[in-house]
Amino acid sequence: MGNTHCIQQLSEGVTLIASDDTWIEGNAIQQLQTTAALPGMRRMAGMPDLHPGRGYPVGAAFFSVGRLYPALIGGDIGCGMALWQTSLDARKSQPEKLDKRLGDLDGPLSDEWREQADALLPAHIGFRSALGTIGGGNHFAELQRIDEVYDEAALGTLAIDPRRLLLLAHSGSRGLGQAILREHVDQYGHRGLESGGDACRAYLARHGDALRFAEANRELIARRMLDRLRAEGEPVLDIHHNLVLPSRVDGLDGWLHRKGATPADAGAVVIPGSRGDFSYLARPLPQAASLYSLAHGAGRKWMRSECKDRLSRRYTPAQLSRTKLGSHVICRDRELIYEEAPEAYKPVDSVVDALRRAGLIELLARLRPVLSYKTRGECC
Repeated sequence: MGNTHCIQQLSEGVTLIASDDTWIEGNAIQQLQTTAALPGMRRMAGMPDLHPGRGYPVGAAFFSVGRLYPALIGGDIGCGMALWQTSLDARKSQPEKLDKRLGDLDGPLSDEWREQADALLPAHIGFRSALGTIGGGNHFAELQRIDEVYDEAALGTLAIDPRRLLLLAHSGSRGLGQAILREHVDQYGHRGLESGGDACRAYLARHGDALRFAEANRELIARRMLDRLRAEGEPVLDIHHNLVLPSRVDGLDGWLHRKGATPADAGAVVIPGSRGDFSYLARPLPQAASLYSLAHGAGRKWMRSECKDRLSRRYTPAQLSRTKLGSHVICRDRELIYEEAPEAYKPVDSVVDALRRAGLIELLARLRPVLSYKTRGECC
């Protein structure tokens, strides 16, 4: 049964999914309340991974009527998670050997991938040199093994074999999404777009291109890694957590914006922790109270600019490349490895527990990191 104390009504139309011990920064709540004042904004729901963003909070869903807001989605349109079942034996796979096989995944795909890329992406969509690359910030690709099973039958339905490693790819539309946002802001600032107008239709067309790019990018990341590891793999799920889509809420037709919020109405989801923490595979239990959305991860606890000063006296980059769970982290950017340290994130158990106690998810399995790949740090 859900715990209504984990579904808090902060003000009219503003809901927060959090337990009493969920760490939520005050600036994130303030951004959530400020966003509520936008014209046409009717409902919003902050998730337990809520944290401040650039003007608007990350880890939230927003429902507006008559107007949509591209700036709420930001530049990484289509960012999301793809989970793949691999053929790699979980008992025999060693991080050191996997690391050596992977090599450098930051550069553009070679010409031998062109046919696959063309099959996944329409010819008119540009930025193809970024396909198959992870990107900077919190993006990553991670090999994981099943650590604990809560629902064996559900794993079977998803064709997940606990004896094999899983591959989780977190990335988005790269430079394409950034270009779409810049073009919009240059013309319209942070004002929303009226539904049905030419500008709205033009944005939605480009937004759709970015979603297709993000899906193709995650698939090519996975296939590129599997090729390096000399393994086979099949997709289990692929879900966007940065997008806007038409939706009906409380009997009203409008626009549902998700900014770092995983859909609760599209099947099973993965909620990842930091690179030194567990991830969880879950079955959503959709509710209007959360705008049919869930947390998309652990959520940041520290600003990026604080991380190196807080951690450099305690850890070297080499020490941060090994985690308490025994996994390895590949990150060649000395700044990024501090920015993405496990200490910079909330404990994922606190986020998942709030969702579970709110009656929003059922846990299927816990996933333990084996090898995490981060980029050199450039964000195209």
